[in-house]
Amino acid sequence: MPSADEIRQQLEREAWRRGRLAVPAFAGGVLYLLSAIIIEGTLKGAPTVGLLEGLAPALSGVAEPAVSPRAAEVKFISHHAFSLITGSVLAAIAVGALTLILLLLLDATRFRRPETWAAARPLVLYGGIAVAFVTLAHQIVNSISTHSFAVGHDFTAHAVDQALTKGAANQVAAYLGLLSGLALAAGMIGVMVNALRVGLIPRWMNILGMFTALLIVLPIGGAELQVIPAFWMVMMGILYVGRWPNAEPPAWMAGEARPWPAQARRRGLRGGTTPAAAGAGADVAPAPARPAVGSSRKRRKRS
Repeated sequence: MPSADEIRQQLEREAWRRGRLAVPAFAGGVLYLLSAIIIEGTLKGAPTVGLLEGLAPALSGVAEPAVSPRAAEVKFISHHAFSLITGSVLAAIAVGALTLILLLLLDATRFRRPETWAAARPLVLYGGIAVAFVTLAHQIVNSISTHSFAVGHDFTAHAVDQALTKGAANQVAAYLGLLSGLALAAGMIGVMVNALRVGLIPRWMNILGMFTALLIVLPIGGAELQVIPAFWMVMMGILYVGRWPNAEPPAWMAGEARPWPAQARRRGLRGGTTPAAAGAGADVAPAPARPAVGSSRKRRKRS
């Protein structure tokens, strides 16, 4: 168990870091959502190739047309490279802010629970750095390959595939992005589980944090679902600045683990039940009701 002096020093360090991370947490949430809006809004204007358009060359007897139906899509991405790179820069900054948020939460958790998963820190640190770097690098590589396609003379389907997905640089960036995303997500889930155990975050923030980790690996749903990571980072900024609604979780000020009570115990405390009685009521099932046999026999004799 840490001494009173060690707890005081830890709380001072946490207060100093929380004060400096509150604004980056707010900014990270806003930038993450803005990035999703910019990228999605840009790609919505890209020309799409329907089923009939894609099959048109083959139906005309041309197996490998000189100009692929998707050539216009590649040229569109090339012409809008600046917007896409801008969105990727904002996303990389947001992931950097997310990494700092998680590292502070993890350090506070490990002080209160030393047996916290040790691999969470390198996964969050190196995974977060890699995700931020690959997010930007992948978009730059994609912009270079699409630009080479747009100014070149080969517009076949093979050239389209090389420009968008099958190029060596694109494939390396895609694999690195997947691996780094999995590392960051695994570390973040580990942080969420242990931070809930010591009482540093409420249960609903734990659930949102896990959704955030999954959305980092699988950026699905467009800007609508990307609101979840943005909202989570903003709420962590509110927590770090000390403006949490109805007072912040007591584990922050105590410097020790203060696990959240179970649902049954919380209901008992709200109803005026003592903590011991609430805990007993949560663990012991009520005895089944038994009929009053003796009283029924007496009533029969009297009658």
